[in-house]
Amino acid sequence: MGNVNLPDKVKLVITVFSQDKKRIEKVKSILSKRFGLIDYESYDLKLITNYYEDELGPNLVRQFYAFKKLINRDKIAGIKLYTNKLEDKFRVNNKRIINIDPGYLSLGKFILTTTKNQQQRLHLKNGIFAECALRYKNGGFATWDWTYPDYATEEYRKVLNEIREVYFKQIR
Repeated sequence: MGNVNLPDKVKLVITVFSQDKKRIEKVKSILSKRFGLIDYESYDLKLITNYYEDELGPNLVRQFYAFKKLINRDKIAGIKLYTNKLEDKFRVNNKRIINIDPGYLSLGKFILTTTKNQQQRLHLKNGIFAECALRYKNGGFATWDWTYPDYATEEYRKVLNEIREVYFKQIR
């Protein structure tokens, strides 16, 4: 029998995307008030898939935000429930105009949360699932068969590697 040890705290990473840069900035401000200082902010990233265009429109821009205050992993489901409510507050004519995706990063993996169940996802609680979207291997984040196409790009993985460096310095 192994000894039970609590895992290290992890880096909260939230991505936000929309057509509207002003709304992204507004959400960034709200998230910062809720989760504290942002110690990493990405440049604008394009979405390579058109999955969200019918709902959110074309020319979507994504921002990554990483928060200085580390979290316990078991908080991520509650954070996803909060960001879902925040998305609802921004609806226009009952249509979602912004997407907010929380996850966390540890030295070995990047975890994303979702409300959609699939074979590779584990139920956390209250209808929130998590999947290991990327794993750290041979000096960088590597994909799985199920990794979302955007996160599989070199550009997105570069951003997450940079966030990992911030986290590594933080926990050293």
